[in-house]
Amino acid sequence: MFRSVSAALADARDRFGFRLVHFSVQRDHLHLLVEAQNRRALGRGMQGLAIRVAKAVNRRLGRRGKVFGDRYHARALRTPRETRLALRYVLLNLRKHADGVARMPAGFVDGRSSAQWFEGWNRPRALCFVAEAAARNSAPPTVPPRTWLLRMGWRRAGPMLDPDEHPAGRSVLRG
Repeated sequence: MFRSVSAALADARDRFGFRLVHFSVQRDHLHLLVEAQNRRALGRGMQGLAIRVAKAVNRRLGRRGKVFGDRYHARALRTPRETRLALRYVLLNLRKHADGVARMPAGFVDGRSSAQWFEGWNRPRALCFVAEAAARNSAPPTVPPRTWLLRMGWRRAGPMLDPDEHPAGRSVLRG
């Protein structure tokens, strides 16, 4: 299923003033970091993305009908701190939803997110469990950020991201 959703995200990643910069695919929802020229571009981009993802999911499951039960929830990021927290939340969201977070291997990066193409980790890509092989073998389904906050501004709010951080701010115990 992830390949289908990822391909749909890639198809919608840069259209009409809407840019998909980062994502995390969970069992029943998506987390996205996007850039949009204005509210209209955001609305149209999200609508197009939702349609592409819904068609991909329905095609994969051999069914028809509604996939998303709710409208998207948008929040504008205005500060380096908000942006760093949003990056951490989206890229490390698996740790929030996983049972037994402390049992995840050190350096584990979610293969169902854009984390494998993120350049802001505090360790070499080869030490991020899933990242090296996946990022080396495929083009990213996202586009590089253009806004200052997502390119570099977030770094003013703290160090580079640690793949062992927890989205709620707790460090993960290494075992």
